[in-house]
Amino acid sequence: MVLLPVFRANRPAARACLALALLLPIQALPVAQANAQAKSEAPAEALATEPLTIRSKTGAHAFAVEVMRDDASRARGLMFRRHMAADHGMLFDFGQTLPVNMWMKNTYLPLDMVFIRADGTVARVAADAEPLSTRVIPSGEPVLSVLELNAGTAAKLGIRAGDRVEHSLFRAR
Repeated sequence: MVLLPVFRANRPAARACLALALLLPIQALPVAQANAQAKSEAPAEALATEPLTIRSKTGAHAFAVEVMRDDASRARGLMFRRHMAADHGMLFDFGQTLPVNMWMKNTYLPLDMVFIRADGTVARVAADAEPLSTRVIPSGEPVLSVLELNAGTAAKLGIRAGDRVEHSLFRAR
């Protein structure tokens, strides 16, 4: 009601005020959406780790791994993280043996992906996956899990198909 006298006294100024008032809520919506997106894209904090050992021709190689056991954690994986310690990794437990496809969308770290059969043997290694890529990286055969390590780790330690992975996930089967 206060605007009514303004409309009569100065129509151009009133229209400008009304237009500004109408635009404010519209402009606030993208800001709120951006803030929500920024929160969802915030780097995930590292979770509790479990011991994992890979036995290769070059010896036993110990890692501390975060284990992703549900759809939500598997979907997020290492997305948005900028650092992972050299002796750390992420183990994706799919709960059943099946062909899997991975990708690097929103993943800033270059990674090696170690595809592991239900018996704990390495099926294949996809080395140096390109950060932020949506290119599909297939397991090549049914696997129970995938271990992500910093890129170059598999080559450096001589990890290859046929090596043995020791973790409680593989003892339970």
